Amino acid sequence: MSLGRDILAQAVADHGPVARVVVARVQGSAPREVGAAMLVWADGQSGTIGGGALEFEAAKAARAQLAGGTARMFRLVPLGPDLGQCCGGAVALLTEVWDAAALAGLGEVFARPVEGDAGDPPLSVQRLRAQARSSGARPSPALVDGWFIEPVTEHPVPVWIWGAGHVGRALTAVLAPLPGIAITWVDTGPERFPANIPEGVTALPAPEITAAVTLAPKDAHHVVMTYSHPLDLALCDALLRHGFAGAGLIGSDTKRARFRSRLKQLGHEGASIDRIACPIGDKRLGKHPQAIAVGVARQLVLDLAQTEAAKAAPATGRGDGNDDTGALDA
Repeated sequence: MSLGRDILAQAVADHGPVARVVVARVQGSAPREVGAAMLVWADGQSGTIGGGALEFEAAKAARAQLAGGTARMFRLVPLGPDLGQCCGGAVALLTEVWDAAALAGLGEVFARPVEGDAGDPPLSVQRLRAQARSSGARPSPALVDGWFIEPVTEHPVPVWIWGAGHVGRALTAVLAPLPGIAITWVDTGPERFPANIPEGVTALPAPEITAAVTLAPKDAHHVVMTYSHPLDLALCDALLRHGFAGAGLIGSDTKRARFRSRLKQLGHEGASIDRIACPIGDKRLGKHPQAIAVGVARQLVLDLAQTEAAKAAPATGRGDGNDDTGALDA
C-alpha cells in the first residue's frame, strides 16, 4: 500500500484541501492494517480505515482540522467501550492536510515526524530511504522512531482477465474496487463488454485475441475464461511462450488433463504447464458466476498479498511494521 499521489492529487483538484487519515500503528485487534487510509473533505470522504465509530469520529476530527487550519494531528485511539467498539486494541491515527503545494514536495518515499517540527530524520529512517533509492525496494508503511514512513508511488499489480462472459463480468466487478491492482479486460470485440465498465478497468477489444498477449507485462497475473475452448487453449499456449507471474484457467479436471496433453504436443514442458492453475475457484461455493468469481478472487488476492509481502522492504528488524520505541499507551 502506498500514499497514492495520483488519487490524492485528484481529490485536491476536485475538492481543494483535503485531510488524509492514515493508520500509523496498530496494537492488538483493529479493523484495518497500518497504511490503511481515507480522504476527508468538507462534504464527503473516500476510502476507509475500518468503518464504524472509529471512522465516524476520525472523519469528524479531520473536518475540524481542515476548518481550523492545523496541518498535522497524531492521536492514539483505544478501540473500546468509550468508542462503542469491541475490537479491544488501539490504533494511532495520523491526519494531515494536503493541498497542491504540499503535493509538489513529495518524493518517492515520504517520511515525516508524527509530532513536532521536521528536522533531520533518525538514522533508522535515513537507512530505509537510502535502501529504497539504491534497490528500488518499497518500504512498508510504518512508524519508525517517531517518524511515519510510506511509499508514495503506486506500483499496481497487472491483472488480465480474458473473457467478458458471465464469469468474466462477475470477476471484474469483484476485483475492480480493490486497491493495488490494474485490470485489463480482453475479449474479441466491443460488443462482448457491458455498457458500463467498472472504474479503473481498461477494456481491450482484440479480434485476434492471442496477439494481445504480447501487450501484457511479463509480471502480470492472468485469468483465462473466454467463450471458446479453442481460444482458451490458444491463450494458454501464447501465455506460456510470453511469460507471466501467475495464470488460471476456468474449467474442470477433464479440461485440465486435455489441455495439458495438447500443450505438451505444442512443445511445452510439464512443469511449465503446471504453472497454469485449473480448475480455478472453489468447488464448495457452487457454479453460479458470482460464486466462481468469489473463489477466484479469493485465491488471487491471497497470491498477490503473498507476493507483495515478499517484495516489501521491512521497516524494522522484525519486519512487522511497528515502531521499536514501545507499545501504544491506550
